[in-house]
Amino acid sequence: MADNYLEYAREDYERRKARWMAKKSHKPFAKRNIQKPDDEAL
Repeated sequence: MADNYLEYAREDYERRKARWMAKKSHKPFAKRNIQKPDDEAL
């Protein structure tokens, strides 16, 4: 195996993970607007 293979693989993993986390964190959450009836018995 090449020298520093594990280090390069780890760096590549960290770069891909950082890109994925950045892309994931900017998505807005879907807000549900549920209207409750005034009379709870309905």
